[in-house]
Order: sequence, then C-alpha cells, then structure tokens
Amino acid sequence: RHLTDISLLECFIHLRYVDLSENKLQDLSPLSNLTHLLWLKVDGNLLTSACMQELPYLQIISFAHNHIEDMEGITHPRLANLSLKGNKIQTALGLSHGKLFSLQTLELRGNKLESTAGLSLPKLKNLYLAQNAIRSLEGLEGLAQLTTLHLRDNQLQTLDGFCSSMKCLQYLNLRNNGISSLQEVAKLQVLPMLQALVLLDNPCSEEPNYRLEVLVLLPHLQRLDKDLFEQDEQAEANRIHQERQEEAK
Repeated sequence: RHLTDISLLECFIHLRYVDLSENKLQDLSPLSNLTHLLWLKVDGNLLTSACMQELPYLQIISFAHNHIEDMEGITHPRLANLSLKGNKIQTALGLSHGKLFSLQTLELRGNKLESTAGLSLPKLKNLYLAQNAIRSLEGLEGLAQLTTLHLRDNQLQTLDGFCSSMKCLQYLNLRNNGISSLQEVAKLQVLPMLQALVLLDNPCSEEPNYRLEVLVLLPHLQRLDKDLFEQDEQAEANRIHQERQEEAK
C-alpha cells in the first residue's frame, strides 16, 4: 500500500498480529504502544535498523529484505524466531545476548557477514547463515543447544572453530564453500551428535573414495550430501578405520 506512516496504529494497543510487509516504512516507533504484540512481519520495507522499543510478549519477528546494517537494539525477552534474511548486515556483534534468552531460530541468509562472531545465543537451535561472505568461524562455543547450522554458499576454507561444547549439533550444511582437504573435515570429529553433513560443491568432494573417506573420519555420520550411508559402506569404513589404527601403532 506504499505506507510511509503507521502512527494510526498507536491507538490499537491490543493488537497481537501485525503484517506491514511490502510498504515504504522507515520508522517502527509507533509500534512501541502495542505491548500485547506476539507476531510482527515487516518484510520488504525501507528499514535501516531493527532497533525497537522492547515488547514483552513478542515471539516472532521478520525483517526480511530491508536495508538493515546491524543487529543492535533487538531486546524482546520472549523472542523465539527472528528473521533478518536479505539485509546488509556485516557483523552480529551488536546482538543483545543478555536479553535474547528465548531465541531458538535465527535466519540471516543473504547478508554480508564475514564471521560468526557475536552469535553466541544459549537457547539457539536453528541458525541459517547461507549466502554470506563468512571466512571464519568464531564464538561457536556458546551454541550448546544448536541442532541445525546452514553455512551454504560462503567462503570457508578451514573448519576451525567447531568445538565439543556444540553437543547437540546434528545437521551441518557446508555446500559450496572452499574446503579443499578432507583433513579439514576431520576437525568435525569434535561434534559428538553430528548425523547429517553436506559437502557438495567443495573441492574436497572431488577426492577419490570421497564418501568412504568421510565416513572413516566421522563414523557416526548417517547421511552425506542427502544420501544415507548403506550398511556395506559403514562396514567398509569401519574396516579401513581399524586397519589404519593398527598401522599407526
């Protein structure tokens, strides 16, 4: 509707669900009176900041496809699901960790992040970071409850940064990065629950016996590049693993 002014909404203090997508909004301050708000969608506007007055019951926000450059000022204590997909965010260091203790899903696809520093959120379960410019993995040790991590279409060449405190991570998508060696894949041995891994479109996926070699390194893996491991593959990988252990003695 090409809205630029939503000051009329200040009167509707009991609104719980508000969708203001595809307008021309630059200012959300009139929403600060809506203290009962549970769900807010403001995709496709002209916002340059996600900063808002703290709303006590807000659980879901989508700021997708705006012009937001940082993550400052997001402080809603019950926020469980936050999307900032398709913005211009270069760093996550402005996140208010002390306030976002309910956040479980964070969507940051299609931004300009170069690092994961600042994303250490204790309750986070799903983190979507595809289509950024991430070169380094930092600050992941605080993601103790994370189960799903998407890093497709980034610029990772090494897999330093994963750690044993990520004891719930089950699904990891690294498709289309710059991981050239299976020695880097061996660094994922610190992830005790990893079950599904995607490495397609990395140079290492062209190595001979690639599937088998990954399974030798990560014997608990159940699925690689969408395909389940067969029993005979698991048996063969186990045999090779034991042989190499014997040789190393």
